Formats: sequence, structure tokens, C-alpha cells
Amino acid sequence: MNTYIEQNKDRFLNELLELLRIPSVSADSKFKGDMIAAAEYVKKSILQAGADKAEIYETAGHPVVYGEKIIDPSLPTVLIYGHYDVQPADPYDLWDSPPFEPVIKNERIYARGACDDKGQFYMHIKALETMIATGSLTCNVKMMIEGEEEIGSDNLETFVKAHRDLLKCDTILISDTSIIANDVPSIETGLRGLTYVEVEVVGANRDLHSGVYGGGVANPINILCEMIASMKDENGHITIPGFYDKVVDLSEEERNALNSAPFDLDEYKRDLGIDDITGEKGYTTIERTSVRPTLDVNGIWGGYIGEGAKTVLPSKANAKISMRLVPHQTDKEICELFSRHFESIAPASVKVKVTPHHGGLPYVTPTDSVEYRAAELAMEESFGKKPIPTRGGGSIPIVALFEQELGRKSILMGFGLDIDSLHSPNESYGLFNYYKGIETIPLFFKHYAELKK
Repeated sequence: MNTYIEQNKDRFLNELLELLRIPSVSADSKFKGDMIAAAEYVKKSILQAGADKAEIYETAGHPVVYGEKIIDPSLPTVLIYGHYDVQPADPYDLWDSPPFEPVIKNERIYARGACDDKGQFYMHIKALETMIATGSLTCNVKMMIEGEEEIGSDNLETFVKAHRDLLKCDTILISDTSIIANDVPSIETGLRGLTYVEVEVVGANRDLHSGVYGGGVANPINILCEMIASMKDENGHITIPGFYDKVVDLSEEERNALNSAPFDLDEYKRDLGIDDITGEKGYTTIERTSVRPTLDVNGIWGGYIGEGAKTVLPSKANAKISMRLVPHQTDKEICELFSRHFESIAPASVKVKVTPHHGGLPYVTPTDSVEYRAAELAMEESFGKKPIPTRGGGSIPIVALFEQELGRKSILMGFGLDIDSLHSPNESYGLFNYYKGIETIPLFFKHYAELKK
């Protein structure tokens, strides 16, 4: 297999670069045509890899691409999940090169979606091609590549429920996560959930002169900032009543195991260009970014932000707020708690509105399953080291849904790195990681088939 990969590595890379040139931004309606183009490209790639069939399924939003290669119904079936949509590239002026004109430098691919998730799901398509071309495919393969992950996968639950038989499988394999380092492989065994809302604070019925009315009429921006600031205390603890009611602390043994992963705090600060870290008191950075819930403002706006000065007292202010959740918290319950609290702390001088956007449940996968063991053996064989189990801080809404609707656990075998700048300007993905994924995925199939006998 490695010989085939080496012989075709330039083509594998060029195909990915072509996909990266398609600005498949699901959050912005002006890219709707590009979303369709990306889905068509994925379908074509799956067929060219040697799949029996590939189809595009329309949804109420962006389409889902499904493909399969069934070699023997008696063999195990692995469902591959990924997403072809990407985050908005804004602000464009912070990119060193245009986000949808991929550039390779320092052995890395720079483009929006390079790692999240085009580079990672495309590894599976090239791994499928490699296994078929070399006669080494040991399991049936199904692929479901969707176009709404970055906006919450709102229509995916309907699709999965309507196509349970189509998606029937023995396990789900996902590459949308990261490893600790290129010489320290790891497998994520859990994800945080998500609640995402937009809030609005409205004062007077129009923008006002800040000299004539300032000091006598509520300023929505000031009040919004005060309300947001009140949602955490001096220890970084979230103050929403009931927020922590279902949070279960890790045991001392679990905390020690989690913190045993290699982590250089000084390098962490240098990489981010910060002088110090912050967060919930009593927890390490690793814990704060993986097994503790959070509340963060993702965007805030209001009033005049153009060039020069305009002494205006704005009529309204808005913010987008996300909360990362841990096991036993649910997105719907936390959204309700947030909404009730936000409305309760608003002064009578303003009106407030909370608009839920999307969410997802937390997820934990066992490390004693056949699927996890297969992934562990695959990474150990390709990296030469046994992977370390870790917990991820991000969210993949479909994972909990898969377990609920298909009754199957997911294996999070990603190949990204913390330096990939996901959701940020200058997103990138290492060439090493791209090719290492294509090399490792067939090993998962090999070991999974052997362990399932």
C-alpha cells in the first residue's frame, strides 16, 4: 500500500488542492452554488476511488454526499463521516495568502478547510482508492460527507432517521480531530457539546446623540457588556443558576491520566503570543480546554464602528455566545438556563432577546472496544508509538446522534495539530499529516477486520 501511496502522492495532493479552491462556506447564502460544486466534487472523487456508487441527497439545507463499496455483506461495515463545508474566511485581510487559493509552504497546505475538514475526510477517499487498487480492502465501506457541520448539522438528524438502513454499519470512523504532535500520536475519546445563541439588547427606539441623551438613557452596548461580564465570577466560574448541576467531576485517577499527556505551557503561550493563561480556578489548561464547560463571546457589535468619530448612543447591541458542554449536560437544557438567566438580569431600561442557533451533545467513547483497539493498533503501526487517549475540546454534533439513531460508537482518529489554526486566518494542514492519514486508515480496516473475526 505504501508503494501505491508514494507513486500517487502528487495526484492525491493536487486533487485536495482542487477541492480547497471551492469556497464551500455553509453559513453564507452567497456561497450556495459553491456548496453544490463541492458536493459534486466529493461525489466524483468517491466514484473515481472505486466505490460501487455515490449519490447526492438533497436536504432542507445543503446536500449530503453518500457513497459505498460493499465487497461482502458478511464482513464488517465501516461508516466514514466527514464534512465538506468550511468556516467563513473572514477577516480576509488577516490571511497571508487568499483563503481559497491554497499555498504550500514549510511542508504545510494553507487554505480554509485544509484541515477542517477537507484535508481530513479526503484522506479517507484516497485511502479507499489505495485499498481497492492494491486489493487490500478488508471491510465494507460507507461514506457520508455532509455540508452543514459548521452550522450545527441542523438537517442531518432528519437525514439519518430517514436513511437508517442505508447507513447501517458496525462502527463509525471520523477524522475531524487532532493528535498531540507528529511524534506523539493520540486518539480523542471524548468531545464537548455545544450551545450557540445570539443575544440582542435594545434601548431607545433610535440611535441618539450621546451628548443630549448620554447619562440619562440606557446604552445597550454598556449594558450588554455588563450582563456578559456578570456571567463569570472572579474564579472563572459560570454564574448561570443550574449550569453545573449535571457536571460530574473526574476522579483523581482520571485527572492524573488526562494531565499525563505531554504539554509544554511555555511553548503554548509562545505559540499564542500571550503572557499568561486564564480560566476556571482549580483546573489545568488541559482540563479547562477538554473536560470543563465554558462560556465565550464569539462576536459582539453595535453602534458606530466606521472610520473617525460619531458620538452616537446606539439603539441596540448584539453578541454571539457559545457554551461548550461536558457529559450529562444537554444543549437544549443549557440553552433554556442561559435564556432564562439572561432575561432575568436585564435592567428595566432595555429589552432583551435570545435567539438559539444550534447545538450538540457531548460524547465519550470507550477505550476497551474492538473499534478503539483497531485504531490504537493502526496508529501504533504507522507512527511506531502507542497513541495516547485524550479528550477533545471541540464539538461534532453528529457523533451523539449516530449513537442515538444507529446504535454505534464513533472512533475519532484525526490527524490535525493545534497549530493548524482551525476557524482562524491562515488555517493549514501538514503534508506529513495528510499522507500519514492515508497510510494509517487502511491499517485500521486491516486490524478491525481481524479483531471482528
